[in-house]
Amino acid sequence: MKATSIPDHERTFALNGIDSSGKKFNFQDLNLQIGNTNQSIDFKVCNLEGSVGDFYYREETNKRKIVLHYTMGFLKGDIATLTGADHVSVPFVVARNGTIYNLFPSKYWSYHLGPGASGGNTQMSKESIGIEISNIGPLVLNGNNLTSVYSNSDIYCSLNEKQFYVAQNPSVKKYGYYASFTNAQYISVIKLVKFLIAKYNIPEVVVNDPAGLMNDNDFATFSGIVTHTNCRKDKTDIGPAFDWQRFEDGLTNF
Repeated sequence: MKATSIPDHERTFALNGIDSSGKKFNFQDLNLQIGNTNQSIDFKVCNLEGSVGDFYYREETNKRKIVLHYTMGFLKGDIATLTGADHVSVPFVVARNGTIYNLFPSKYWSYHLGPGASGGNTQMSKESIGIEISNIGPLVLNGNNLTSVYSNSDIYCSLNEKQFYVAQNPSVKKYGYYASFTNAQYISVIKLVKFLIAKYNIPEVVVNDPAGLMNDNDFATFSGIVTHTNCRKDKTDIGPAFDWQRFEDGLTNF
């Protein structure tokens, strides 16, 4: 999908609540205060028609971490994947227009780190809150176009559309190009993280190296904000296109 088509794609989902697999969601708009501040945050709570919550576990667990991911997809497909029957999900998906979709209560849990995760997939998934940011992720150069990793015909943007991607040395993380994040997403992610650290008393500590792999002990004992890359050597999210300094500054100056 072209980057220029994403706004209509997301607008359609907000209007009819139908994901890419045909599942239907009913939305409830929710506004909550952020900690002891005078600011609030908006959520669009997703209620899946006919669902018995088979994509997450209704077990309350102590939360010590927030893990940032990107979806490697587009919103309708992101929602479809994260509400399947395999208990792989996260409570929050941040659309490119900044809308925060709440898939299930954040006090519960679902698998979101994956096999081989540092500290163990089950234990670390239980004690962390996953945030998925809708973003196609790594891009592949084909002529004058950048495509998704899924297909050479899936054109995302041209090299001339520099607002839609970030270039980097491919030796760092295999790919030379990554889809950029939107201003609305930074605002929403910062607000969401501030909301969650206040709600669950998670330390406002960000990992020193958002791209570095942590060993079992370091990841298991860390409390604060990390990325998927920190616990899985085969993952690229949150990726070099995410402005980590902007994110940290946003938390500090909130």
